[in-house]
Amino acid sequence: MIYADRKSSSLEKKAQKFIGKTYTVDQIDASILQTFEYEYPSQELVIELSTDEFTCICPFSGLPDFAQITIEYVPSRRCVELKSLKYYLYSYRQVKSFNEHVINKILQDLVKLLSPRRVKITGLFSVRGGMKSKVEVSFPGSPQG
Repeated sequence: MIYADRKSSSLEKKAQKFIGKTYTVDQIDASILQTFEYEYPSQELVIELSTDEFTCICPFSGLPDFAQITIEYVPSRRCVELKSLKYYLYSYRQVKSFNEHVINKILQDLVKLLSPRRVKITGLFSVRGGMKSKVEVSFPGSPQG
């Protein structure tokens, strides 16, 4: 092993606790997510975070679903810490769920954690069976505003 003496962080261990097993979206451990104070709450700031390495599992076939996930939010008092977000998203790797449920769960967890002014989550899921899908949800209200 390249990193035989490497110690896993507690966040990493939480994200990896279901390796080798599958589980449901309601078993995602949102306590993985950490925040830091936004020091300019009177200044509206748009933060966009994106990864194209997101995976979850199709509840019918058991095959992986690959997606680009984009999180766009306007903080009020808290911002999400990026390493914790990375491990949180990684924890979906063994989740059997519909794409729509996954995106809504991410939104719910971030709204509860951050109490943002606005947040929009977009999932661009790769082609499977000739179809690709885009799933978008926002708080408050509709994606159009």
